[in-house]
Amino acid sequence: MAKVSIIIPTYNVEQYLDQCMKSVIRQSLQDIEIVCVNDGSTDSSLDILKKYAAEDSRVVIVDQPNGGYGKAMNAGFDKATGEYIGIVEPDDYIAPEMYEDLYNTAKEHNLDFVKSDFYRFVTKENGDIQFKYFHLSTEPEDYNRVFAPCETPEALNYVMNTWCGIYRRSFLLEYGIRHNETPGASFQDNGFFFQTFAFGRSAMIIDRAYYMNRRDNPNSSVKNPEKVYCANIEYDHIRSILMEHPETWKNFRYMYWKKRFTNTLATIDRIAPEYRKDYCRNAQREFKSAQENGLIRRRDYNDSHWSKMQMLLKDPDTYVLMTMDSGSAAKAAAAEFEKFMGDSRKLQDILNSRSYKLGFTLTAAPRFAKETAKKTLKGMKKWKNRLLK
Repeated sequence: MAKVSIIIPTYNVEQYLDQCMKSVIRQSLQDIEIVCVNDGSTDSSLDILKKYAAEDSRVVIVDQPNGGYGKAMNAGFDKATGEYIGIVEPDDYIAPEMYEDLYNTAKEHNLDFVKSDFYRFVTKENGDIQFKYFHLSTEPEDYNRVFAPCETPEALNYVMNTWCGIYRRSFLLEYGIRHNETPGASFQDNGFFFQTFAFGRSAMIIDRAYYMNRRDNPNSSVKNPEKVYCANIEYDHIRSILMEHPETWKNFRYMYWKKRFTNTLATIDRIAPEYRKDYCRNAQREFKSAQENGLIRRRDYNDSHWSKMQMLLKDPDTYVLMTMDSGSAAKAAAAEFEKFMGDSRKLQDILNSRSYKLGFTLTAAPRFAKETAKKTLKGMKKWKNRLLK
């Protein structure tokens, strides 16, 4: 049994794969298994993997027809034999000491999983690489201590990713923790993240960064504007899993809806403008139902997110207009609105402001401008009355 099995789900990444593979093979922890799942690549990715497999017996290749990220990850889990499992995306790379440090920490504290901070990077046109350090948590006291994720729903506030840590394989098998096998690379890591925290009994996050996460791959799923409802499908999947365990759902239901909301905001920013109206109307129905069932708590949201939630619940069409980028005047109107949203005494000042009126003129079709303004004013008055109660 290897100490760590590293799964690399691979699909058409010939441009980045060499850098990734070299960083994994050169790990200071020698007792590793490198499970490369070729998910039907049509470029030279499979040839690159075969080259490394011929040079290093630790490299194991699973070659399968294209089935999407979730299916590739599950195929890697099925093939892996290591005590712990790590994940490396094939367009990323890692520091040499990553898995040695993570494994030693996991063994010392008998952890179901351990995760670390990470870097994101982009390569500029002149070839320079720009790195940015990301903390999993904004709270220093969350680091370097053992905690029980299954009893700590607020830990879901940590940055959501699956690749900056290692997971005990027996723990994953015990709870049947796998990836959702929806087509494409469509947010299936969200479900894996949720399950590890919902069922994990011992974990730690450490304040060191080993993982280099690329943000300039144009083929990344986070850059695809057409995958409109993929995240929604994944969150429906997450809810179905949590609700199979009543006590787990009871503990995590509020945080589930918070994470679903922040993901909704990211989706609205990501998808093409022509999809936003229908998407926001659908989101309004989802969150209004959650609110009516007592699943939305004010204390779980910062002021900015709470004001956006109220606007989306009240008038999704107006929310769409506020997300449209039509110049500095529209941005100023949106910023002014968000800043004063929580203060009911200043709502009328916003409506009368020049930047607000100009912003709506730029972001709404002219023939609907007057109608939209009247609708917004009516809604604002209702908000004001509700806030003053």
